[in-house]
Amino acid sequence: MTNAFPGKLPGDIELRIESAPVPYRQALAEMTARNAAIAEGTARELIWLLEHPPVYTAGTSAAAPDLLDPRFEVVSAGRGGRYTYHGPGQRIGYVLLDLKRRARDARGFVHALEGWVIAALGHFGVESFRRENRIGIWTIDIDGREAKIGAIGVRIRRWVTMHGFSVNLSPDLSHFAGIVPCGIAEFGVTSLERLGLTVDQARWDQAMLAEAGTFLAALEQPCPADTGAPEIAP
Repeated sequence: MTNAFPGKLPGDIELRIESAPVPYRQALAEMTARNAAIAEGTARELIWLLEHPPVYTAGTSAAAPDLLDPRFEVVSAGRGGRYTYHGPGQRIGYVLLDLKRRARDARGFVHALEGWVIAALGHFGVESFRRENRIGIWTIDIDGREAKIGAIGVRIRRWVTMHGFSVNLSPDLSHFAGIVPCGIAEFGVTSLERLGLTVDQARWDQAMLAEAGTFLAALEQPCPADTGAPEIAP
């Protein structure tokens, strides 16, 4: 089921919020078509919040040894990065924006996307952060070690973005054991639930929307000089 909330985003950006899981292949096909239509000027930009049934997705740098146990369907995603898991209890944000209307800065887009998720996590008292040479969103887990709570993977075609982020609200964390998430074996994966927080889709979406204006405004400026280069598929 799709819920539309017109007027909740600055400009003429469509906001789509799904309450029921959307199969990954279906979402990928629709996202690819919408990306092309935005580039042609025949469709509005889109921010799409959703959830998938269990699936492993492979980025353009996915390495076969990182697929440890393909217990779920494996789909080539076309985005940058390696393997990641999507499933129930995880919130996905697909962000389809025309950077020709903004700063035309791929690195700046990834930096702003990370900042958007970090700001939303702050609404629940979670301190999260970037780490150099480790793409994604990180926090301190219950064992005191750093762990990934959000993943970032994007593709930019004709300066129009696609894919985006995923955040672990309350997924079955054992499902990540089938892969080496994002190719980083030495760090674990956590969730808001594991951190002792109960956050449903609606509350998470509200936090994201509260920070959307800041995210979009950041895209008008070049990327800060001290950020590393993201992995982006052309």
